[in-house]
Amino acid sequence: MTLQSPAAALPRPPRPAAPPGRPPGAAVPSCPLLSPPVPSRRPRPVPCSRAPPSWGQPLSSPAARSLLRKRSPPALEGPGEGSEGLLGSILWMAAPKKRRTIEVNRCRRRNPTNLIKIKRNIDVCPECGNLKEKHVLCGHCYAQVKAETRQIRKEMGKKEGGPFNTPTVETVVLYEGEKPTEKDEGKRIIERARKRPSWFTQN
Repeated sequence: MTLQSPAAALPRPPRPAAPPGRPPGAAVPSCPLLSPPVPSRRPRPVPCSRAPPSWGQPLSSPAARSLLRKRSPPALEGPGEGSEGLLGSILWMAAPKKRRTIEVNRCRRRNPTNLIKIKRNIDVCPECGNLKEKHVLCGHCYAQVKAETRQIRKEMGKKEGGPFNTPTVETVVLYEGEKPTEKDEGKRIIERARKRPSWFTQN
């Protein structure tokens, strides 16, 4: 009496039917995910003991010309070498093909967003009465202060007599009818032959 294993006693499942395009006895192709990878053969390196025949030959030789023609990119080749060169390049696709009409140009030039905007922050200077922008120094008053400062610097230059003779003391500017006080002792005094302007206060 022979004993059978429990696995052998079980009925085998039926074999799946072959696909419609394959005969019933054909071999089933292996799955690339389940089959082990086949190692690829690396190409054998070419020994570099001998230089190419084009090396050592002048550039004017036919062999060198043919080698340069093969290695040069097609965009740089001339029109007589079998390609159109830069004339057939993709760089010319973004170039303008038609001229803009006068109506389109006028709409672009006279666009309301591109015109000069009207300033609505113009105010009157409370000192001189000239027009100026709000929260901006008046240009007329600034020009007066600049001119008076230039004259004071000229008087200081006359007393110093040179560019590197500036004393290490404070400077006081006195106008006509003004005299130095006790606070001005030890300070350099610059006198101006005119009346003090209304905007130049005496500290």
